[in-house]
Amino acid sequence: MNFKPLGKRVLVQRTEVEEKTASGIILVDSAKEKPNTAKVIAIGSEVSELKEGDIIVFEQFRGTELSLEGEDYLVLDIENIIGVM
Repeated sequence: MNFKPLGKRVLVQRTEVEEKTASGIILVDSAKEKPNTAKVIAIGSEVSELKEGDIIVFEQFRGTELSLEGEDYLVLDIENIIGVM
């Protein structure tokens, strides 16, 4: 992949969402919430707190969605990342 975030931005890929509730109910796609955890794929030159492969937690409804080579990604500003798992 030829994408490098600039400055204080991070390219992440969301983690998978559970398709079943704890009680065994299977969720349809429209009922699933988008996860707010993701794997770091690439980091901008001004980001020193993270490294590729980290699993992060970020603020809900933040970032810019994009599709690269058939995969869905999210570009986040470092300020929208809450922490590392």
